Amino acid sequence: MLSVLRHQPGFAHGVHPPEAKEDTRDLRIKQFPFAPVMIVPLLQHTGRPALPVVREAQEVMRGQLLAEPDGDMSVAMHAPATGVIQRIALAPGVSGRMAPAIFLQPFPGSSQEVAEGIPCELHSATPEEILQAIQNAGIVGLGGAAFPTHVKLRVPADRTIDTLIVNGVECEPYLTTDHRVMVEQQGDIFTGIRYLLKATGAGRAMIAVEGNKREVANSLAAALPADLPASVHVVPVKYPQGAEKMLIRALLDREVPSGGLPSDVDVVTVNVATCAEIGRLLPHGRGIQERVITIGGPGIRKKGNYRIPIGTPLRFALEYASMDERVSRVFLGGPMMGQALSSLDIPITKGTSGFIAFTETRTAARHEFPCIHCAYCVDACPLFLNPSQLGQLAKAGQYERMADEYHLLDCFECGSCSYVCPAHIPLVQRFRAAKAQIRKRRAAS
Repeated sequence: MLSVLRHQPGFAHGVHPPEAKEDTRDLRIKQFPFAPVMIVPLLQHTGRPALPVVREAQEVMRGQLLAEPDGDMSVAMHAPATGVIQRIALAPGVSGRMAPAIFLQPFPGSSQEVAEGIPCELHSATPEEILQAIQNAGIVGLGGAAFPTHVKLRVPADRTIDTLIVNGVECEPYLTTDHRVMVEQQGDIFTGIRYLLKATGAGRAMIAVEGNKREVANSLAAALPADLPASVHVVPVKYPQGAEKMLIRALLDREVPSGGLPSDVDVVTVNVATCAEIGRLLPHGRGIQERVITIGGPGIRKKGNYRIPIGTPLRFALEYASMDERVSRVFLGGPMMGQALSSLDIPITKGTSGFIAFTETRTAARHEFPCIHCAYCVDACPLFLNPSQLGQLAKAGQYERMADEYHLLDCFECGSCSYVCPAHIPLVQRFRAAKAQIRKRRAAS
C-alpha cells in the first residue's frame, strides 16, 4: 500500500484562487541557452553580499567559484557558464536598487558540463560539515525567500528537531517548478533528505504534496527507498497551504508561536527544490549555477519549465519564451506573493521560482474605493489578523501601533486579503511599506 496520507484542512481561513497550472504542469524541464552576457549579483540571498574572488578579464569555467561567503549570513556564487569576466560593477536588482554584480560573457559554444568538485560524503560527513558544504554550494531557499539554507538548518542549542518537512505544496497559481522537480528528480530529493536528516538530527521526513498533484504524490510514495524514514502526505488544495506555519499545523497540529520559528516546535521545513539541489550538488562537490523556473501566463507563447542559468537577463529569457507584444505586466514569482516588475533589465537569481506575464486585458487598472468594513479580509487571513484595521493604520502612518497592537510582523504577505477585497485596496503593498518603515526606525534607534 502506498505511503500517502490524506489530511483534513489544518488551518482556518485562506482562499481558493484559480490554480492556472494546466499549461505547464505536464511540460518536462528543458535546458535554457546561455545569454550573450550573464549578470551574477553578489547578493542573491538574505544577508551579506558574497566577496568576489575573480578579477576582470579572467577566464572562468562553468561552476567555478566566483565569490565566497562573507561571514555566516552569506553564501558562495558560482559561474553559470564558461567564459570571461567582463567587469565587476553595479547592476539593477528586483527592488530597483543597484548592487554589485559580476558580468560574465560566455564563450561561443560553451558547454553545459560542470566540473566535479570535492564531494561531501554523506556517510562520513558530520552535521557541521554538511552545513558548510551547503553554504559553499551557495544553496538558498529556492521557494522564493532565498534565506541561506545552512543557517535555516542549524538547530539552536536548546532545541532538538524531530521532523523534517519537505514542502512540495506549491500553492501559488501558475507555478509548476516544484511539480516537475518532484516528477523528474525523485532520486535527488531522496538523497537530499538523507543529507538533511543527518544535518538536523531529525528522525523522520514528511513530504507534503497538494491534492492537485495526487499522481505526483503516488509516484513519490511508490519510489521511496525502503530504508528512508520518510512518508508522503497529501494536503488539501487551499491557499496559502504552502506557508510553513500553515503546513506545520496541517501535518503535525503544532502551532508556531507569534514571532517564533519552526524549530520552536521541533520542526525544520525545506522547499522540495532546495532539497533536490542538495541531493544533486553535494555528492559531486558542485555549486548551484542554475535552477528550474516556470515561464508562463497569458503573455507567453512558449510556456514551460526551464532549467535556467543564474544571471540570465530577464529580458533575454522572455524573448526566448516568445513574449506577447501586448504584455503589460510581469510578475516575478506568482501573482499572489510575487512582485510586479517595473523593469525587465534585471538578472534571474537563485530566489526566482518563475515569472508570469499578463496582457493588458488581464491587468486592467482597478479603481480603489474606501473600505466598507465587509470583513472579507478578516475571514481570509490565515493568521487571524485584522487586515482592514492594519490597512487604515498604515494609511495613517501609525506603523508602531500596527506592530505592537495588531501583530503586523506576523504577516507573511500571502496576499489573501488583497485578493478578496471588493474595494481593491492594496493591503499587502501597504503592509510591506509599513514593515520597511518599522525596520528603518528600529535600526536607527
